[in-house]
This record gives sequence, C-alpha cells and structure tokens, in this order.
Amino acid sequence: MKKILDLLSEEMGQAFEAAGYEAALGKVTISNRPDLCEYQCNGAMAGAKQYKKAPIMIANDVAAKLEGSKVFKEAVAVAPGFLNLKLSEEYLLSVVKTMAADAKFGMEMPETPKKIIVDYGGANVAKPLHVGHIRSAVIGESIKRICRFVGHDVIGDVHLGDWGLQMGLVITGLNERKPELVYFDENYQGEYPVEAPFTVSELEEIYPAASAKSKEDPEFKAAAMEATFKLQNGERGHRALWKHIMNVSIEDLKKNYGSLNVEFDLWKGESDVHDLIPEMVDYMKAGGYAYISDGALVVDVKEETDTKEMPPCMILKSDGAALYNTTDLATIMERMRLYAPDEMIYLTDKRQALYFEQVFRCAKKTKLVNDDTKLQWLGFGTMNGADGKPFKTRDGGVMRLENLIRDTKEEMFRKIQEGRQMKEDEAKAVADIVAISALKYGDLSNQASKDYVFDIDRFTSFEGDTGPYILYTIVRMKSIMNKFVEQGGSLDNLQLLAAGNESEKALEMQLVQFNTMMQSAYEEIAPHKVCAYIYDLANAFNHFYHETKILGEENEERKQSLIALLQVTCRVLESCIDVLGFEAPERM
Repeated sequence: MKKILDLLSEEMGQAFEAAGYEAALGKVTISNRPDLCEYQCNGAMAGAKQYKKAPIMIANDVAAKLEGSKVFKEAVAVAPGFLNLKLSEEYLLSVVKTMAADAKFGMEMPETPKKIIVDYGGANVAKPLHVGHIRSAVIGESIKRICRFVGHDVIGDVHLGDWGLQMGLVITGLNERKPELVYFDENYQGEYPVEAPFTVSELEEIYPAASAKSKEDPEFKAAAMEATFKLQNGERGHRALWKHIMNVSIEDLKKNYGSLNVEFDLWKGESDVHDLIPEMVDYMKAGGYAYISDGALVVDVKEETDTKEMPPCMILKSDGAALYNTTDLATIMERMRLYAPDEMIYLTDKRQALYFEQVFRCAKKTKLVNDDTKLQWLGFGTMNGADGKPFKTRDGGVMRLENLIRDTKEEMFRKIQEGRQMKEDEAKAVADIVAISALKYGDLSNQASKDYVFDIDRFTSFEGDTGPYILYTIVRMKSIMNKFVEQGGSLDNLQLLAAGNESEKALEMQLVQFNTMMQSAYEEIAPHKVCAYIYDLANAFNHFYHETKILGEENEERKQSLIALLQVTCRVLESCIDVLGFEAPERM
C-alpha cells in the first residue's frame, strides 16, 4: 500500500489533469490549520504563473472536478488559491482495513532489500558499561529494528575495543597481583587452565587501578606497552589470558546489554582484523594511496571543496603501531569481503565527526568499498544531569549502566506499588518491563544529535510524553478487549465500519500516517519520529476512549467495529514499541 499522502496526491493529480493542468500540481500535505480542514493542496498557487491565471480560478476548476469524489468528501477553494480537503469516512475506512489485513500494515517492501551493517556497541573489554554507553546501545538497537521492519537485511555488530593498550594494562596489573600464575612463566609448555584466574568483579577492579598507575609510573606503562606488543604478536600466555578476559567480559556485557533488550548479531572486535592489517597496508602502498609523512604512514583525504583543514588519515604511527583508524578501515575491508553490505551505519558520540569523515573518505579513496557503498555516521549528544553536565553519580563518579537500570526499576516499582493494587512479585515484574520503556523512550524521544537531561521522575511518569504513558495506553486497550471477550465476544473476524464520530475519525487519521512515518524514520535514521508518532496516536486513542462508549455501545455491529479499531491501533502501537526495543506488560 502506498503512503497516504501519495494516494491522496494521486487523486488530486487526476483532478488537476481533468481540469486541464499538470498532475504534478496535485501534491497534498497535512493541513497546518486542522481547525479548517484535514489536508490541503497549494498546487493552484504554484501553477498560477505557469498558466497565467489567478490561483483561485485554478483552485475552483479543480474543486469542481472533485465533486462526487470517493476520496474527498469536501474540497473547498479558498482565497487566494488554497484547496482545503476533508476525507470521506468510507475512503478512510478502506485504508484502515488494508492496514488491518497486513502484518506490516500495508508497508511497501523494497524490491531489492539492502544489506546493512549497524555498528553500535563500541564497548571496551575489561571495563563495565557506564551511562555513557546507553545512547549508542539504545539508538543503535532501534535503528537496526527500524531497518529490518521496512524490509532490509540488517546485521548488528558490537565492535568491541579488545586489542589495544587496555589489554596490556590488565595483563600487567594481573601480573603484579598474581605473578605466580602459569601464564607468566615463559618456559611453561602445558595446557592453560580452562577457568579464568579472576572474576568479572576483579577484572573491573584491575583495569582502573592499572590505568591510574600507568599515568604515574613510567616503568609500569612501559611494561603494559610491552605486554600489548606480546599479546598482538602471539605470545602464548598473553593470548591465553586475553581469551579469559574476553570470555568473562563478553558474558557480563551480554547480561547488561540484554537487560536493555539490546542484541548483537556479531560480537567482533578490533582483534578480528589484526591479521588483515599488513595486507591492507601493502595494498594501500601498492596502490599509491599511502605514503610516509614524518615517519607515519598516511593517506591524503582532503578534497578541493573543503573549506576547513582536513588532516591526512593516519594508517600507522611512526613506530609502526596501528591506530583506531587502522582497525576501523581493516574492519570495513573485512565486512566488504564477508558480507558485501550496501550500507554501513556507525553510532558514536558527536565529538567524533572529524574522525569518521577521515575514515570514510579514506575507505572511499582507497576503494576499500564500492563506489555505491553508503557509509553513514550518526553522532549522538550526551545524557546530562539536572545541572546540564554529563550525568554523574551523587559522589561525582561515572555511574555504571547496571546501577542506572536498577535505580529506574526501583523507582518504577515504588510508583506502581503506590498507585495500583498488585501483588509484590507481579508489581516487580511489571516495574522491570515499564522501567526499560521509561529509559529507552526517554532517550529515543529526543533527536539523537541533541543532548538531553535524564529526569527519572519525568521518565517514569504515567502522564505526558513518556514510555509508561504509551504502555499504559496499550494496556488499557488490552483490558477493554479482554472484557469484550469475557462478555461473550470474539476477537476473530471483526468487521470495521466507517467512523461514527469525530474522535473515531481522528484516531483513524492518525493510524493511516504509520507508513509515512516509518519510512521517514528509516530514511532519516530517526527513531524519535517513531516516538512522536506513537505519542500522537496514544493521545488520539485516549481522546476517542473518553468520547466514545465502547463496551457500552448497544449496537452490536458498531461495538464490534470499535473493538476492531482497538485491535489495529494496539497492533500498530506494539509494532512501534518493538522497533524502539521495548514491550508492554499484560496489565499495569
């Protein structure tokens, strides 16, 4: 099914043609004066110069051709040449019926689905996730789901930081604490233990201590750099320890990401492309792309149209060491070989704009990607506290992500216990589900590039533009449908009738915007558009609910139609929250 505005524009285009004007003038938009009309067309204004006629004359000609239209029940020409439009309830009903009959509400699927990779994790191994990781995880998961919903083949990659100096720091820190470990015995030839010689808690303690010490103790830092070198060059004991670090860290990361309903298809890291780097470097040298500058290997990425300084992209440092640029470019090379994606989408904080501009230009210039491969970067803002600065704990530290989730669940549990009669275990289960909606919707409802203030009281509110409000609306619909069944009704094969009042029509008008919204959210990489849509849809439903007797409707056919409208509205809302990465409980 085409988008509603396209369908209406086709009808209007035919009327323009019938009146002797270009069909292209028939573009229909949502009215900016909903008190006067539902849709509008300004084509008569645009065609006045071309046809050397007053706009109102053109508008009157077109309006006359729309008399008896099955699409528009009202088409009024208004000075100086606007066409004010109202849909017929019967036509609106036909569109809603088409939506209701389809799993994806009539969305047109692409003829040739794209292969898309979304790179949205970026966590460093051996470090706990903190609040700074929430945005890439939440936004990236939603983008992955939106791309899949509109019909594309999408791979989500966590892209771990697992191969740099932090690995050497952990290994050196562990060596200081437990020098007796067999991993540090260069003469040891046996099998290494299956169990890791540390817990995740010990690992998370080792890294910050080692990092702090390296800044004060040059010898310790040198030892860490030596350990990194040994690891990257295959030293047995260091590789065995690294595998333990990876296993323990990834298990913990999966648990924390999982608590946010964030899942990755690939758990790859920088280490996966280590062996590709020499080949890539040779290729760049042989192709004449890379050259030595001040001892470092670089690729020029400046373009003639640049108005600002664009530094070269460094491939290797003067000591031959790889950088983030190196592993990111090698990752692009590997992805093209393994998956041949049409598009790659990266999420990081917005301070990395220059970095990704360099990397993407380098990948294009050196032909690591095809000419038509799309490389996109989405830079997101920070999550701030009430003081407008990056969110911190009360003692000024960086809050662990699991603690933020725990605090939000506890606040949600408190509110549910205060306001609702529910057993404690059920209240806790519901609070856990609703808290995730509060966190994710609170983040996603903001445009990704903008900073926002984390306000736990507002985010966990059941009123206003919040996740709990959306879920409460869904649960309200489910409750009405359950009561309908309890009263002897069936939810199978219900027939929709034309809207019986203005609030019912307004709800249907909001429903039919779904395809337009979802396509726009995909094209603009904009999950906040999904949030804005479901907030408007929830408001439209709640207005309809307060204006309409649903279960109290005496006409059985009309009652069934109202329940059918609830069904499709609930399905649309649940599909939307699914692409946002959360779900609704059965009751609240």
